[in-house]
Amino acid sequence: MLNLPANPKQHLIIFTRYPEPGKTKTRLIPVLGAVGAANLQCQMTEYTIFQVQELQKTIDISVEVRFAGGDSQLMEDWLGLDLVYQSQGEGDLGSRMARSLFDAFQSGAENVIIIGTDCPGLNAQILATAFEKLHTFDLVLGPAIDGGYYLIGLRQPIPELFLNIEWGTAQVFQKTVDIAQKLNLSHVNLSPLADVDRPEDLPIWEQALAGEMREMREI
Repeated sequence: MLNLPANPKQHLIIFTRYPEPGKTKTRLIPVLGAVGAANLQCQMTEYTIFQVQELQKTIDISVEVRFAGGDSQLMEDWLGLDLVYQSQGEGDLGSRMARSLFDAFQSGAENVIIIGTDCPGLNAQILATAFEKLHTFDLVLGPAIDGGYYLIGLRQPIPELFLNIEWGTAQVFQKTVDIAQKLNLSHVNLSPLADVDRPEDLPIWEQALAGEMREMREI
């Protein structure tokens, strides 16, 4: 059982990777270098957690970080002691997501959302909408423009949604929708957003940072 805060009916799981140079954002190493790519991973994770903290000001949720690479001590040194950390464990992305969902529901959660840290357009407002939609729909998906998804929300563990999918391909979102339809799940899509995975995606991150700086100046 996970050490979650009391009454975690709405639970958010953040999937990220410890920013070790050479092992993260590898498709960006040719333009940013190993250290630059790791720094971007670091910044994007911190940006996502900031959005989650903004969400926590408006709705009651518990939050957990599922990490790959590093260890709990390194994660705490990086992101602080206020978060719950858990290793993603073994297996492909699908089995790691399915495991994290199962653990959360076992621990008493009723609405669970998983997000990554690759999508700077994902803000507190979109996350609030996703939790709201979970009161009505079995499945909430946030489609990524590259054909994957940046968010998945469920009201019960449904491992079939994570089986026989080629992760990292342009068919991930559509395959997930197809499985949901076969299982007769009611589902709703959020606004499509862009991931930052490849060199040509870097302007998306730069625009997000510029927008954040504007907001800070307005406060």
